[in-house]
Amino acid sequence: MAATRRGFLAGIGIMGAAAAAEAAPAAPAKLVLPVRTLGKTGQKVTVLGFGCMTTSDPSVIEQAADAGITYFDTARGYQNGNNERMVGAALKGRRDKITLSSKTPAKTKADALANLDKSLSELQTDHLDIWYLHSRQNAAAVPDELFDAQDEAVKAGKIRFRGVSFHGGHKEMIPLLIEKKRTDVILLSYNFTMDAEMDALVEKASQAGIGTVAMKVMAGGFRTNKPGTPLAEKLGRTGAMASALKWAVRNPSMHTSIPGIMDLDQLDENFKAVATGYKKEVDAPILAAQLRHISPLYCRMCGACSGVCPKGLPTSDIIRYVSYAEGYGEFGLGRENFQLLPAELQQVKCSDCSECAISCPNGVQVAARVSRAQELFA
Repeated sequence: MAATRRGFLAGIGIMGAAAAAEAAPAAPAKLVLPVRTLGKTGQKVTVLGFGCMTTSDPSVIEQAADAGITYFDTARGYQNGNNERMVGAALKGRRDKITLSSKTPAKTKADALANLDKSLSELQTDHLDIWYLHSRQNAAAVPDELFDAQDEAVKAGKIRFRGVSFHGGHKEMIPLLIEKKRTDVILLSYNFTMDAEMDALVEKASQAGIGTVAMKVMAGGFRTNKPGTPLAEKLGRTGAMASALKWAVRNPSMHTSIPGIMDLDQLDENFKAVATGYKKEVDAPILAAQLRHISPLYCRMCGACSGVCPKGLPTSDIIRYVSYAEGYGEFGLGRENFQLLPAELQQVKCSDCSECAISCPNGVQVAARVSRAQELFA
């Protein structure tokens, strides 16, 4: 059963004394979230942030802010634009206490600035703390005109800091953005499935003064407490998601994280995980077991696969979409992303090929996962 507002606040120890006494015979010790500085921005943010993409209940966002979480992330395209509207309503009255970010998928300066104005309107604010160019996997996806749009928005007072997000392409994007010196914050996929080279890249960005924010920290989700996701229930390991979050924020060069939080149970779990911290002797074995189970399913976006789809399918992205549905229990989100593919790619069937041209060194069953996406979404 979902946690109540009083139960959650009492659980993390932030209720007033009288209310806590009414809720339980003895109030628990207060849990405190660590705070880090987001690069040269100077923004102080809790190491646990809130990724609003999969959230539909504004009360969860409100209670996260009441609990002390200070970083909230949304995007222009989430839930067909409805997510920004919901986030804006939930955080109204708390705006001066939090760091708020949104993103644009636009490919031109004019479209990006139009997206920004719409985001500000929907979020009921006159500025964003961070505005990301969203899902940019390579240099071609960040032409100078988009950086110019960000600079113009800073001068107009519509944003405070410039960001870029990317799911893959870390080895290209991080050095590129450091060299260009036009980015204040990066939002990147970062989780326990990745190799040690990722930590070195994150540290390099941090040392250059760039703020770092981790997304996809749960490595595809596969929670056991999300109803309606039998694959998650089959594969999930007790405590695995808490251990995954602890792993992501164990690194002081990673300044905050934005796990998706859909209900008070997840908020409670995430809060306690970050407040208690990563313990290698406890968490490493849990994550090793989880990695063995998800390796056939989860694409790390590492770029190490061999071969290219002859039909032009962006296989890594499509595997991410099916993870939204089967790992996070968000079928609508997976379908929404799949339907943004060009129409001709949506019609491709992996079954038309005698064998898959792509091989994953990490064991992802590429053809099976892409076929599953086609079965679910096409």
